[in-house]
Amino acid sequence: MSRRSLLVRLGFAAALMILLALAIGGVGLTLIFDRQMERRAVAELDLYLKALAAQVRVETDGTLGLEASPTDPRFEQPYGGLYWQIDGPRRQQLRSRSLWDTALPTAVTDPGRPVRARWIDGPEKTQLLSVERTIALDDSDAGSTVHLLVALDRADLQAERRSFLSLLVPSLIALGLLLIVAMAGFIHLALRPFRDLRARLQAVRSGHSRELPRDVPDEVQPVVDELNRMIAFHDASLERARTQAGDLAHGLKTPLAVMGAAARRARSGGQEALADDIDEQVNAMRRQVDRTLARARAGMAAALGNRSAPVDEAVRKTLRAIQTLPGAQSLDWDEDVAQGLHFAGDEGDLMELLGNLLDNARKWARTQVRLTARAAQAGGWTLVIEDDGPGLPEEETLRIERGRRWDESRPGTGFGLAIARDLVEAYRGTMGFSRSPELGGLRICITLPGARRDA
Repeated sequence: MSRRSLLVRLGFAAALMILLALAIGGVGLTLIFDRQMERRAVAELDLYLKALAAQVRVETDGTLGLEASPTDPRFEQPYGGLYWQIDGPRRQQLRSRSLWDTALPTAVTDPGRPVRARWIDGPEKTQLLSVERTIALDDSDAGSTVHLLVALDRADLQAERRSFLSLLVPSLIALGLLLIVAMAGFIHLALRPFRDLRARLQAVRSGHSRELPRDVPDEVQPVVDELNRMIAFHDASLERARTQAGDLAHGLKTPLAVMGAAARRARSGGQEALADDIDEQVNAMRRQVDRTLARARAGMAAALGNRSAPVDEAVRKTLRAIQTLPGAQSLDWDEDVAQGLHFAGDEGDLMELLGNLLDNARKWARTQVRLTARAAQAGGWTLVIEDDGPGLPEEETLRIERGRRWDESRPGTGFGLAIARDLVEAYRGTMGFSRSPELGGLRICITLPGARRDA
């Protein structure tokens, strides 16, 4: 899909914003989790601190003692991650077995101050979250104050953080994918009016309609109104051009008729050479006018796109007219037209195209002419006309393209195939010449745009 596609750009922007929002949300959730986890750890350490405060004592001889140590097994395991330490008078110190032979740094404060939480260096180059408090065991003796410290290894907190992230990241990824899919569906639905507008424009171009429906969202309504005005202006301009082309044809007929009359007078006066020259130029001018007007009419009809004609009916009408010409009754006319084929243009142009091709086949066929029309895979239809005549050499194709006659021995203007090619090109079709593999004569294959409809 093109990068200029509105769907691609909106989808990319929406996906980028969703990913950015999820990333910011993930970081925010992680920070909140860290803060809450730290608060919970401080609260847990405060409980251990209170338990130590309830068990510590100073004997009558000033010896620091502990009636019972906390029961958490991490306090007993060397470097187990949970530590306690009591500093008493005369530099006495009690430590958990988990500290082994390591002493933690303390910050002694005045008794009665709130619990203090801070990060300190621990054993084995670890970081510990510590909770400390200084208490007085006997208010009458200033020497009976002790400093309590309980600390938790940061690795324990990081383990919980990793566990949280192992759930958070997949959840955010799944949520992001779900939001992207939902946003893609939303954008797809939001752009549906433009897809409908495209289909309706194709209907206008194919001749099924000449105006866009107005039952569209308000945001698309101005575009539809402008397009309808443009279509109306375009149709009016082309109709005016068609009328002017018809007027031109009528205007040229009178001078050509006068010149023809002058040629007849010159011939009756014995000026045969002059009459022949005038007739030759009159015929040449008439052929050029007929061809130019045919091309102009076909081009305008193709541009208007407001008509369509059933192919089978046009073929039957043309065959009835061709079979009245000299020599046509003795030929075998083989017609095979698929049902439901429609020519996206004027029926008169289609009959003129068929008439030129079938008339050419009539002139050169010995016994048989075959016409086949089938739907093409690309959505149009293909017309094939074959005969059992001598065929057309490849080098003569260019002569036909230039409007020259193939063989001067046969009657006709010599412009039939050239006019047929002009009509095909005006309707954005293709035309090719080859030798018929079965009949041996000329095979003309034409592909034209159109639509297959139900018969």
